[in-house]
Amino acid sequence: MTKNISEKTLQDLEFTTVLEQVAEHCITNLGKEKTLVVQPISNKRKLLFELNLVNEYLSSFENENRLPNHFFEDITEETKRLAIENSFLETEAFLRVATVTETVNEMKKFLIKFKTYYPTLFTLSDQIELTTFVSDSIKEIITSYGKVADNASPALKQIRKDINNVRGKISESFTHALSRNIANGYLDDIKETIIDNQRVLAVTAMHRRKIKGSLLGASKSGNIVYIAPQATLAYSRELQNLIYEEKQEVVKILRALASKIHPFTPLLKEYIVFLTHLDTVAAKAKYAKSINGLLPKITKEKKILFKDAYHPVLWKKNKDQNKKTFPQTIQLDEKQQIIVISGPNAGGKSITLKTIGLLQLMLQSGLLIP
Repeated sequence: MTKNISEKTLQDLEFTTVLEQVAEHCITNLGKEKTLVVQPISNKRKLLFELNLVNEYLSSFENENRLPNHFFEDITEETKRLAIENSFLETEAFLRVATVTETVNEMKKFLIKFKTYYPTLFTLSDQIELTTFVSDSIKEIITSYGKVADNASPALKQIRKDINNVRGKISESFTHALSRNIANGYLDDIKETIIDNQRVLAVTAMHRRKIKGSLLGASKSGNIVYIAPQATLAYSRELQNLIYEEKQEVVKILRALASKIHPFTPLLKEYIVFLTHLDTVAAKAKYAKSINGLLPKITKEKKILFKDAYHPVLWKKNKDQNKKTFPQTIQLDEKQQIIVISGPNAGGKSITLKTIGLLQLMLQSGLLIP
């Protein structure tokens, strides 16, 4: 197979247009990026492997054993962070990592079960390790809502218990101050409001010196001032200290989790490569279905036979305009390696040449042909 196909040839044959149409079927950005830079494969073994991957994926559309969804979020940045000693990720980032590992594991388990249906896809997936350690470790620490679980550490459990107790005291002390000042007639009709995420008393301006606490604001008219009761303030300061301790403990837990997963960083990179490759294969299969593509018989003999073939870009363009595309049957072999095409302008000579060139190019790039 030729290794030197010029960029001009790729352009003239509209190969880049085909790749753009294939990329539209990708479900991830990484898959689209990889598809748009697909090049002809010079190694025959690799090419046949890629063609069989696409052909098997195409067959999955027509049987009951459809392949699982392979959508994944790009965790490239997350793997870079995990590769750094003593770093950590935010909880949502950890969950993205867990989801990617679960997606790969689900695909691997499926292909193990249906190995006879998809032998080439199984071979591709069998090259990477199946492990639930990463996702299990993350799910043990982080809930599905993206929060570090209370029992992630004894210290965190105690801090959160203390936080709940203090919040209860804040509510109790505020309710007591509210009732007392309502009875004394010091409050406006609205009684209370929220300022800076905390409950405050709505005190009439003339009574503001009668209430112990911190003045946090006033109404536009100045008739009402907003005061946080003294007792509530004391508990609020205690709450802020506990919240700070909680954040520090959470960071400590996330750092320990990152350290635990750190050795699996190379595997996570393999997962990204695997899923990206799978996305390109799926896109090629979906494109093949849209153009009635198939895998032709490939022999060692020096011959070519395209039966009822057509130029896929022209076919799609004509289809969008409700026009018919006329198929072409072309045969070359060792005895006849030259065809002379003659005819009037716009008679189809160029499209015949482009069809032969493009279909050969598509096939060498792991794409099924119409």
